[in-house]
Amino acid sequence: MKLDFPRYTERLGAVSIHAVQRIYELDSGKSKGFLTSHQTIKKFDYDEISNLLHDMAIVIPLKEERLKLLEGVLSGIPNECLVIIVSNSPRSPVDRYAMEVETVRLLGRFMDKRIVMIHQRDSAVGSILKKLKYNSILDSTGHVRAGKAEGMVLGLLIAKMYHKDYVGFIDADNYVPGAVNEYVKIFAAGFGMASSPYCNVRISWVFKPKVRNNSLQFSKWGRVSETTNKYLNSLLSSVTGFETDIIKTGNSGEHALSMPLADCLHYSSGYSIEPYEFVDVFEKFGGILPSKYPNVVEKGVEVFQIETRNPHFHEDKGKMHLNHMLEGSLAIIAASSICPSDLKRALRDQISQITGVKKQKKLDHRTRYPLIAPISTVPIAEFAKEVRENAETFYRLGGLK
Repeated sequence: MKLDFPRYTERLGAVSIHAVQRIYELDSGKSKGFLTSHQTIKKFDYDEISNLLHDMAIVIPLKEERLKLLEGVLSGIPNECLVIIVSNSPRSPVDRYAMEVETVRLLGRFMDKRIVMIHQRDSAVGSILKKLKYNSILDSTGHVRAGKAEGMVLGLLIAKMYHKDYVGFIDADNYVPGAVNEYVKIFAAGFGMASSPYCNVRISWVFKPKVRNNSLQFSKWGRVSETTNKYLNSLLSSVTGFETDIIKTGNSGEHALSMPLADCLHYSSGYSIEPYEFVDVFEKFGGILPSKYPNVVEKGVEVFQIETRNPHFHEDKGKMHLNHMLEGSLAIIAASSICPSDLKRALRDQISQITGVKKQKKLDHRTRYPLIAPISTVPIAEFAKEVRENAETFYRLGGLK
């Protein structure tokens, strides 16, 4: 892969947010020495990418997706990666999870992949996490909450259990397997460029095509992404004093974290998890509030935003789904302790327009979007032992223990 180095970097305390980088070649071959001294282009040969992929897990949060889409996503993930599927699909009246397991089992005969599957609402998983005092991910019944973020965090715990250094997230509603393959290799390239062990790689889609008037329109931004990016940039600008538009990936479902960074972060519930990663990094490492992580502050946090070559085709889940995403994204920005009062007012106005509910003086965002504690608080060896012994839905393929 050939891509440019970041052309500009915005800094906030120990956090470096790199401007969107462009890919020039998806596969630059195995040739050695070409452009090694080039100051603007970075080249990764096949072996370099492959070595990074060996240390990576890809988490696929799944809920009632069409099985053909799941097949396509799995076919696009490079064979070196550990694949972790966390399902929140219904188990009655039809057991969708059993169908997903059977689909993956049949594919596994031909793919020879290492795959782990688990159901998010497995009662044993809830009991294990309660026993380990990781209660922030549980609902009132003692199960893992039925949100996307909760599934992603469960995937992180399983990746840590298998000693992976990097974790990428791929949505299960991607139509194009080739795009999935590109996303994973972008994750590897981002981690390969990082100078800090605390790194976040986020996908910026070159286009998000929509069908309008019986033709394909290659839109650059969706409404949710555009609005979320605007307010995240406003939050950053309010702290630095300089207007910026550097953040382009606020709602990037396809993104990746190095495990050292994933260990430190809180996670916001539901669909607010992606933009909250920015907010949490700003609060913890931006130099505005005292940090409990001096080692992270010393080494710094890097955020890479890399633009794809493949357009992003995905399932259209309707206006209500988009409104829920946008409401959650704006709510967690408004709830931030570093968000200034004028920006809070603007966010409340925007949320009121989305929900149709008259704005209140004080919105309790934390009740609706509770925070999940860092995964570093979970004793991972004990978690692994308990899951292997007791989780009914824990399914492994490819010789995994």
